[in-house]
Amino acid sequence: MSRREELLAEMGLAPIWRLRTRPTAEKRAAGQWIELKQAVPACTACALHKTRAQTVLGVGDEDADWMLIGEAPGAEEDRLGEPFVGQAGKLLDSMLAAIGLKRGDNVYIANVLKCRPPGNRNPEPEEVAKCTPFLKQQIALIRPKLIIAMGRFAAQTLLASDATISSLRGRVYRYEGVPLIVTYHPAYLLRNLPDKAKAWADLVFAKKTMATL
Repeated sequence: MSRREELLAEMGLAPIWRLRTRPTAEKRAAGQWIELKQAVPACTACALHKTRAQTVLGVGDEDADWMLIGEAPGAEEDRLGEPFVGQAGKLLDSMLAAIGLKRGDNVYIANVLKCRPPGNRNPEPEEVAKCTPFLKQQIALIRPKLIIAMGRFAAQTLLASDATISSLRGRVYRYEGVPLIVTYHPAYLLRNLPDKAKAWADLVFAKKTMATL
């Protein structure tokens, strides 16, 4: 270290050339996204890697205020590499449009698991434990203002609860410090049409909650 650098250090300052080369928060986040997008497809931490066609990290605006989290990829998601596609995805897009939102525009969509469980069975505790660090990193990088947990398994996993969807609806919780609201999964709504009205109420509640954040 030169005498000039020593004097600057004593004053709590850094040389100009060091200030210019210090990575910005945006560059650090970009690097972390690259690492995450490489780590997930390479993951072999649980047995699901043996049966997947591909991993499904998530899709959408990486600076989104809204983050939607489901449980795990289905057959179409596994084939296409994108969460919430097919009929359930179309319904989700309609639900978002109803409150003035659009997939990829201030919205990020992900699942608790990044690999499809065989036969679309419920994820197992070990699989959730292995995948949770990926989800936490996504949330940390996106920094959403609000999370919507879609479906019983996603809600129970994120809230560490065995409560039913009906008992969890209508309140604001927190996951990793982020406000979280629970609603039904679009695939469930396709099989239970009367509950669409309840899902609409959840979306209205989410919209009002977002306005206060």
